[in-house]
Amino acid sequence: MAASPTGTLVLVVGPSGVGKDSIIAGAASRLRADPSFVFARRSITRPLAAGGEAHVALSSAAFAAARARGAFLLHWQAHGLDYGIPAALAAERSAGRIVVANVSRTVIDAARAFLPPVRIVQILAPREVLATRLASRGRESAADIGRRLERAAAELEPAADVTTLVNDGALEHAVAQFVAILRGIASQPAASPAVPARR
Repeated sequence: MAASPTGTLVLVVGPSGVGKDSIIAGAASRLRADPSFVFARRSITRPLAAGGEAHVALSSAAFAAARARGAFLLHWQAHGLDYGIPAALAAERSAGRIVVANVSRTVIDAARAFLPPVRIVQILAPREVLATRLASRGRESAADIGRRLERAAAELEPAADVTTLVNDGALEHAVAQFVAILRGIASQPAASPAVPARR
């Protein structure tokens, strides 16, 4: 009996303010008629009224209970919040679909080890662009923005499964680039997990 197809898990990472949510939303809109792609909706311990992406808002207690019963494919903590992407997406991958998820860099190693095949799209932008975008959100203090900018300086180690997209211009251009990357991934056979290249 032939093995069931396993769709690639595309992990989108990048610093706060780089435009991940907008780029992912734009790509989801452009690809909504293509059943090959599924875009993960995250669960976050953040009220819906706080703005940002359309997410499933959970209390800390509800998130902990969901995590305990295995409701998340991946989960992590960042900036005092809990984040998770639903375990139900495993069924989409089993059907051969490509699942796109906005995640923290801290879960990349676990995803590579336990959820292959995985591809990573790293979205970056110049520091001054990030500072402007973070300030315009109005969600962080000046001190918080400074800490986020310090963390933004770190980039992923080069690896065969990492693609970098620089979002320093018009959103439409970044979305077009991201869609092209996703279509490129869809056109390739699933690859084995990659090991980061040494510098």
